[in-house]
Amino acid sequence: MVVARSIALKAVNTASLWGLNRSRFGGLPKVQTVRALSTIMSPPSKAVVYEHHGPPDSVTRMIELPPVEVQENQVCVKMLAAPINPSDINRIEGVYPVRPQVPAVGGYEGVGEVYSVGSAVKGLSPGDLVIPSPPSSGTWQTYVVKDHDIWHKISKDSPIEYAATVTVNPLTALRMLEDFTTLSTGDSIVQNGATSIVGQCVIQLARYRGIHSISIIRDRAGSDEVKERLKALGADEVFTESQLEVKNVKSLLSNIPEPALGLNCVGGHAASLVLKFLRQGGTMVTYGGMSKKPVTVSTSSFIFKDLSLRGFWLQKWLSADKAKECRDMVDYLLRLAQEGKLKYEMELVPFDKFHSALEKALGKHGSQPKQVIKF
Repeated sequence: MVVARSIALKAVNTASLWGLNRSRFGGLPKVQTVRALSTIMSPPSKAVVYEHHGPPDSVTRMIELPPVEVQENQVCVKMLAAPINPSDINRIEGVYPVRPQVPAVGGYEGVGEVYSVGSAVKGLSPGDLVIPSPPSSGTWQTYVVKDHDIWHKISKDSPIEYAATVTVNPLTALRMLEDFTTLSTGDSIVQNGATSIVGQCVIQLARYRGIHSISIIRDRAGSDEVKERLKALGADEVFTESQLEVKNVKSLLSNIPEPALGLNCVGGHAASLVLKFLRQGGTMVTYGGMSKKPVTVSTSSFIFKDLSLRGFWLQKWLSADKAKECRDMVDYLLRLAQEGKLKYEMELVPFDKFHSALEKALGKHGSQPKQVIKF
């Protein structure tokens, strides 16, 4: 990358100090001094970066970045919003299986508006609303420059906060409902972690397809209010874990058939409760492990119920040449959001309050809505 014009000494020194390159950061250049007069440049950018892995509230900082060249096949996007996801936190901590090389800009999904395009770019114009699809690292910055094929144009009527968050969580919910067993109208599913965004999306997508859902939540103060919120989204039954300490959990179901599919993002005892509900030949899919406890299965569950245990990782699914399919499903999910058929609680936070939002995302202030940075 080349920086086309004289920039503030502070910005030059920052970039030089970091020894940054464009491909690593999606927006952080090496500094040179000569360019052609016709070169398109991005505006200066503000970004949340980390130079090494560790606790996110300790290793992240906000810095000013100099302009970068927008090459002929690239697009400069002015970011509008980007969420703080658990996987973002894990990448910064260095424990996520796939993560960018440090130093890096944080963030993995988001939504923005096309600011400028390279000379060879077709199909995108300034003012278009776009998301990185599949997701791409480096969205926690005010301007992002990436190759044109990273960006997916979406409807300008898309709600910004849903466009920013549509891929990681709603897409996970959709894929798990479709990929592991054939569900028909009138069937049922069971899940733990129902208050998560994935859990809320599962409830609504299931209801939209005529599928019953049974949700398990942890015992907590205000659990009755939580139950009512989930039922308002479409959950047929919501139980706390302590309510399921009975010999036959299926006796708690009224006219709901035994679930064919179970979804587990907690592990430990909460996963065992999902298994207790499953019908003969049912499948439990694990996509998270919030309790950090292993999934344990009784021998009888395998022998007499012939249960199947599977796993789902969206990153792996996206890496299997699924770009076109991913974009079609994103458009479908955004239409549902626009129609009010898919919704979840979020808190929009100004970018300059990023570290306050990060503290909430880290759970330092109890249970909080999804934190979405607004640029």
